[in-house]
Amino acid sequence: MKLLVNIARVFVGILFIFSGLVKANDPLGLSFKMQEFFEVWASNSSLTSTMHLLSDFALPFSIIMITLEVIVGIGLLLGLWKKFFTWLLLLLIIFFSFLTGYAALSGKISTCGCFGDCIPLTSMQSFLKDLVLLALIILIFFGRKHIVPILKPVINFFVFLVSGILVLVFQWYVMRHLPIVDCLPYKIGNNILELRKMPADAVPDKKDYKFIYQKNGEKHEFTVKDLPDSSWEFVSREDFIVQKGKNNEPPVKDFYLTTLSGNDSTSAILGVDAEYYLFFVKDVSLETDSWLSNFTSLYKLAKNKNRAIYIISPQAVEADQFFNQQNNYGIPVFNLDATAFKTAARTYPELYLLKGPVIENKWSWADLKKALK
Repeated sequence: MKLLVNIARVFVGILFIFSGLVKANDPLGLSFKMQEFFEVWASNSSLTSTMHLLSDFALPFSIIMITLEVIVGIGLLLGLWKKFFTWLLLLLIIFFSFLTGYAALSGKISTCGCFGDCIPLTSMQSFLKDLVLLALIILIFFGRKHIVPILKPVINFFVFLVSGILVLVFQWYVMRHLPIVDCLPYKIGNNILELRKMPADAVPDKKDYKFIYQKNGEKHEFTVKDLPDSSWEFVSREDFIVQKGKNNEPPVKDFYLTTLSGNDSTSAILGVDAEYYLFFVKDVSLETDSWLSNFTSLYKLAKNKNRAIYIISPQAVEADQFFNQQNNYGIPVFNLDATAFKTAARTYPELYLLKGPVIENKWSWADLKKALK
């Protein structure tokens, strides 16, 4: 029993630390996944206001959850405060199992973000993983008497404290300077136009239809093969998926750069055989002093190098007012869908250097000075 408990302890501890660190590389990504859960639950009218409130705090929740995962794993490996950490571990895995179980069984959420975007798992894969972990954690919980601290209490606590601080600092760093490992489709070297295409091995969904007709005030459903005669009145048609396809979504979805008047200019911009900048700005009503002077320097550099700059924002009208009416830059502003914007930009603002459709480099707002070199 002692051997089994300690093998399970080491395995679970390492897995929790690994899972937490993978997500710590991109805390915003986890916050977006949390918002997805909140939006699904908000469809229940009795929970709408609560879920919208929780959605506003998704990023703090994300940071807390990531930090908890890492420090629980470290505490388990160190054998520190075994009663406290085994209880916390059990509560966490029950909570995670509920989330992944809901996602898998409801079919409303395709991925759970358990290992971030770097190791994508389907909802069912995540749920099965959590069930295995639940069994191991129950073994650890009831066998915690076999857990022995590996270091002296003072050293154990020091290692635990430093680890917790480091994971918080790491999250602060990547939110300021971009993720260390870029696992998103918009990483350096990728061709955006190519990634907008359907994968070559895509298998489309198999669909079928049912038709609703009525006669003498009564409605009936019919399949394509047994449609009624002309004495029936057509009411509606419903499509449904018979069999889900595989790999039938392009890596880059909804990346459409539209003008203020609604014209799609994506191909016109990305198809130019020259270097240019895309400057992603989410909300210009927020603090701009931290990046505006560097942006002005970038604007002058772009003019000297004959590079175009385009402003990309989910709030294009407000961005146009800020850059062109208030500050007289005279820069083209394009609208981008809010969901696509979240994937493309992990800091606000963020700068891309492209040549045609290929991303040559990218910088966070905190690193704009590096783009001037």
